[in-house]
Amino acid sequence: MEHTERLPNLDAMDVNAALAAASAIGGVCTGAVAVLAFRWSEREQARPTRTSLHTDAVLPPGVDIVLSVLRSSAVVLDEGDTVVKASSAAYALGLVRGGRLAVDQMLQMARETRRDGEIRQVELDLPRRSGRGEALAVSARVAPLGSRLVLLLVEDLTEARRIEAVRRDFVANVSHELKTPVGALSLLSEAVMDAADDPEAVARFAGRMQIEATRLTSLVQEIIDLSRVQNDDPLEDAEPVAVDELVAEAVDRCRHPANAKQITMATVDAPDLYVWGHRGQLAAALGNLVENAVNYSPAHTRVGIAGRKVNAPGGNMVEISVTDQGMGISPADRERIFERFYRVDPARSRATGGTGLGLSIVKHVAASHGGEVTVWSAEGQGSTFTLRLPEAAGAGQNQDAGHDQDAGRPEDTGRHHDPVAPATAAETDATPASHQRAAETRRQHTTPHSRRIPRRIHPAPEVLP
Repeated sequence: MEHTERLPNLDAMDVNAALAAASAIGGVCTGAVAVLAFRWSEREQARPTRTSLHTDAVLPPGVDIVLSVLRSSAVVLDEGDTVVKASSAAYALGLVRGGRLAVDQMLQMARETRRDGEIRQVELDLPRRSGRGEALAVSARVAPLGSRLVLLLVEDLTEARRIEAVRRDFVANVSHELKTPVGALSLLSEAVMDAADDPEAVARFAGRMQIEATRLTSLVQEIIDLSRVQNDDPLEDAEPVAVDELVAEAVDRCRHPANAKQITMATVDAPDLYVWGHRGQLAAALGNLVENAVNYSPAHTRVGIAGRKVNAPGGNMVEISVTDQGMGISPADRERIFERFYRVDPARSRATGGTGLGLSIVKHVAASHGGEVTVWSAEGQGSTFTLRLPEAAGAGQNQDAGHDQDAGRPEDTGRHHDPVAPATAAETDATPASHQRAAETRRQHTTPHSRRIPRRIHPAPEVLP
């Protein structure tokens, strides 16, 4: 006989109550799981990353954000001298290595500040990380941060000190350069007054006064020019400028002193060469180079000015070379000739009215136009200054696409090539017919004693100053 067990009867109300209880239990479990997950997430976010030196939880609220936007290098140390937080600039300066402060003097300052709570500041010279070059000048300031931490702020003063040194040097040089002609004018004016009864003496002193006044005017004008090229953006008023026009203006500017010394000024037509820039600044730069070449060349010599296009990775460039047959420049002087007020021969500079600012202006003009100026020189042989500027593509009539700028250039024979010497027969024979025809149309600005020169004036090897 089969045994059966009867279950108790459950009405609808009992079923609903059971379901409600089960739902409540499930909700409690789900909520508990959610709370645990949320708290676990918070703990995970609070954990330091592998790149952190220490937990950020010890920093006062908001400090981390402030340190991240500071321009100064920032380092936070705890009571054990361990780096809690360091900015990327601090690593770049080499202040932090292996989680520790690497500068002993700064570490000692931090310990003293932690002990007495006093703010300390000092200026230091730090060696560069590479171990080469000028030491870094820094200002270090240490202050307490809360009860256990110390904040170190370090500012790099190297560039500021360099600029200040340049400013002091510039002011001192300007004062000295102005003092010389002004003092001379004062003495000469007294001499004129004392020689009122001697017309010849008055005329002689007046002539010298005119020379000093001209020198003073030139100095003031070049200081103004230098200030302009340093502060203005020449590319705001940039335009295609014909190299022929720049050369012609420079030659006209120096024609009188060149004729007085019977110096031949030889140029080569370059109708298809254009540079991009400020016409006035480019004319002043090239004029300074030509003027220097004339002033430092002996009588009865030659000065050559020539332009050519060269291919460069970033775009075609134009080189304008000015070559003289002067006394040359020593290697030591070549390192400094582009400094303001520097003169290779101060006595000669005073005699020619030089201010020592001309080459500095050339350097700044070239740099502001995206170019450079270089110099090659050999003592007793002369110098070649080369102004290298970006070409104004598409300006004027372009040369033939297949034209080789170096075609017909004489091969290097191992000897020094005189950049202003007449072409040899071999060089002339090696020149393509198209170049020979162009040579017939060359333009020369010369004295009656001029000699013909090859179409291209070859600068000697460039040596960066």
